[in-house]
Amino acid sequence: MRRARLSITGRPVVITGAASGIGRSLARRLSGLGSPVAIADVDEAGLKDAAASLPGPVLARVLDVGDADGVLRFAGEVREWLPAPLAAVFNNAGVAVSSTVLDSLPEDDDWLHQINFHGVVNGTRAFLPVLVAQDDGAIVNTSSVFGLVGMPYQSAYCASKFAVRGFTDALRHELRGTGVRAVTVHPGGITTNIARNARIRKDPEGLGRTKEQMAAQFEAITMTSPDKAAAIIHRGVERGRARILVGPDAYLFDALARIAPTHYYDVIARAEPRLRARQGRARDRAS
Repeated sequence: MRRARLSITGRPVVITGAASGIGRSLARRLSGLGSPVAIADVDEAGLKDAAASLPGPVLARVLDVGDADGVLRFAGEVREWLPAPLAAVFNNAGVAVSSTVLDSLPEDDDWLHQINFHGVVNGTRAFLPVLVAQDDGAIVNTSSVFGLVGMPYQSAYCASKFAVRGFTDALRHELRGTGVRAVTVHPGGITTNIARNARIRKDPEGLGRTKEQMAAQFEAITMTSPDKAAAIIHRGVERGRARILVGPDAYLFDALARIAPTHYYDVIARAEPRLRARQGRARDRAS
């Protein structure tokens, strides 16, 4: 079946989690290509800086995506602001928690789920009526490679990203026969601030590492920059893909989940030290 293409270049878009990382890179890329951009984030200073860096029309609002009423108000403002029909909504905001299930704190998990999953649901519910009324556009929801596989010490994060995947898949089928599409994005390791902004009460592996050390180890094995991720997502949406894998590690995780659905972590655990060493050598050559 041939995929229907959707041009979003030069058309208005909405992006949450736009103060940094993938969201900011998406905003910069699409604004640079002529798209009016409505951006939102809970980080007021980062959002202001992001908005100032965009070359085209921008609507910026400080927003907690976990606040359903706040997201609805934002959608109302966007409707009034839109200079043309809305092309896409990128529900991108996300946070992380690292803990064993045994030591996990309900308040940390609830905080994460409110943003990672309910934030996606809130954004979808707020903007879907606009797209359905137009019979055109895309809802683009950010899951993760951890929405393809379950990883130790990431139970809350994995649960939220599997939920985003299931929610978006269900929505996609509901939209069959319309001009609106639902797209799931599965980024691999992207060099963003998510690990440094995570809630980590103690080293879940019992190795005594600080939060900064754990973040540095995560960043040492990331394989994709936010700008590269934004380019992949942009192209994927325009090519009509229902699922977008971002980064070479995303393709590896996807393959392992299919080939070894109950043993993929054995392969990942063996590969991780080699990956860290390779990334270290690459940084040494670049310096």
